[in-house]
Amino acid sequence: MTADAFTPRLLTCDVLYTGVGGGHAPGGVVVVGETIAATGSPDDLRRAYPHATVEHVGGVIAPPPVNAHTHLDMSAYAFQALPYFRWLPEVVVAQRDLRGVAGAQAGADTLAGLGTGGVGDIVWAPEVMDALLDRDDVLGTVYFEVLGAFPEQADDRFAAVRARIEGWRRRGLPDRVRLGLTPHTPFTVSHRLMRLVMDYAAGEGLPVQIHVAEHPSEPELFATGAGPLWEHRLKPFTPDTFAQIIGREPEPGLTPVRYLDELGVLRHAPTLIHMVNVTADDIARVARAGCAVVTCPRSNHHLECGAFPWTDFAAVGVEVALGTDSVASGGSLDVRDDVAFARTLYPHLDPRVIVRAAVKGGNRVLGRQAPFLRRGEVWRDAYVWETAAAEG
Repeated sequence: MTADAFTPRLLTCDVLYTGVGGGHAPGGVVVVGETIAATGSPDDLRRAYPHATVEHVGGVIAPPPVNAHTHLDMSAYAFQALPYFRWLPEVVVAQRDLRGVAGAQAGADTLAGLGTGGVGDIVWAPEVMDALLDRDDVLGTVYFEVLGAFPEQADDRFAAVRARIEGWRRRGLPDRVRLGLTPHTPFTVSHRLMRLVMDYAAGEGLPVQIHVAEHPSEPELFATGAGPLWEHRLKPFTPDTFAQIIGREPEPGLTPVRYLDELGVLRHAPTLIHMVNVTADDIARVARAGCAVVTCPRSNHHLECGAFPWTDFAAVGVEVALGTDSVASGGSLDVRDDVAFARTLYPHLDPRVIVRAAVKGGNRVLGRQAPFLRRGEVWRDAYVWETAAAEG
């Protein structure tokens, strides 16, 4: 190795997150050969390494970001930005023949090519789960989806789900993958099935994700038992009344979050997805329960669902992670695109908070430890996020 190889390089960026602490904005990393020598603010590093060559490498230096919530089996869908109640029939239903193993494999290939730090994937069909578990490059948690709005069918639905989970466990899981469950939503899973799934997951140590409060019509449904969500999505496929699904009468002030809390679901600390249309009381309940939340900024924007109240959740210490949702609603599987969009959506939020969410928040949701950028660690070019994705 030549002497030049040992000349320190100071790589500067707009945002540095090392995996610990709050990060730096701007930030820098000193690299000697292939080893990290120091991290910190560019001014401090220039003083400590006056002979270092300086190179501005991009918007963000950080460990690879985590896509904490997506639907890989929809990766063959064409993206369309439409209002929620148009998007469901015109995209999800119209392209349903594209959903399955081929889409999931293509999505997993995309994540591998992006060098994603981990994924939280919602798996709709058993054959998709089989395909993902056969791969050696899927890193993260795969959640098997549970649906069933009729309480009288709950025991049979649960028995089938449990048999699937135990079958996958018997076949053996790759070291890089955890198996989880996802009761789809509080309005597509009956109160009895929700309890059965949550109690089983808690007893078996299975992580859980639940879609909650994505669209503004959800609070209306829980408060009145009616509204556009009932009329346009649920009425043809569910019991005669919403009260039969949730096992209680809707009432003013009842929200999806309060319902889950009073049902005993939140005490198991599931990860809650979306959480756009929430109240201050909802946020307090989530914080007390210790639930993490995954926000999908581009998807929520494209479907006209609203914006996640990030600062309100941060103020009470809720762990926040980022996800792309499906290609059909998010536009891509690159969570760095959601980081970039979030920086424009929340201009007054410290960008270090957003980058931290994509790294540490995502890894915590998946039960993993993010790599650290610190003295003595091997430097990897993948720690430089693409400038186009990092800039707001």
